[in-house]
Amino acid sequence: MRVKICGITNLEDALMAIEAGADALGFVFYPQSPRYISLDNAKAIIANLPPFVEKVALFVNESAEYIRSVCLETGCTLAQIHFDVTEDFFEHLHFPSLRVIRAQHREDVLQYADQYRLIDAFCEGYGGSGKRLNIEWFEGIDCSKIILAGGLDPDTVASLKSFGFYGVDVSSGVEASKGKKSPELTNAFIAQAKA
Repeated sequence: MRVKICGITNLEDALMAIEAGADALGFVFYPQSPRYISLDNAKAIIANLPPFVEKVALFVNESAEYIRSVCLETGCTLAQIHFDVTEDFFEHLHFPSLRVIRAQHREDVLQYADQYRLIDAFCEGYGGSGKRLNIEWFEGIDCSKIILAGGLDPDTVASLKSFGFYGVDVSSGVEASKGKKSPELTNAFIAQAKA
């Protein structure tokens, strides 16, 4: 399984996550998040990262033009769209992107089955809540294009192997405090996901 460590706020955590084996890092450009990062700080971190690591920019309720400009300015390589948009939004975006489904019911996980998508637990806020999805919703379906998020930690990620998820996305489950990653939890999470 591929692993994204989300909510990166400093270079130390970014390099530690990469060293531990992360495939992608997430940068939250949503001002209401405790893991929010400014464009300048994100740009400074990304400028110091090694190659072959996906840099994912997370957005909530922003225009396609703004999202594209932030990604280009900071050096992010993928835009994570954490809010409901129409199909023509992606046409206007002109940038590699990942749709997020905030699932409330089993039927929600079946949406856009032909596309790579991130499925997170629905909560009033956006992401990093630690709220877990009902894993039984994924039984008997093709999970090969699903990145699972929501309430994951080193203990729970090991139980996901049989589902065949494309990847997993974690933020609060590997934190020492909001916005600060724990090397122990990050290493344990990635080791379990890739075992």
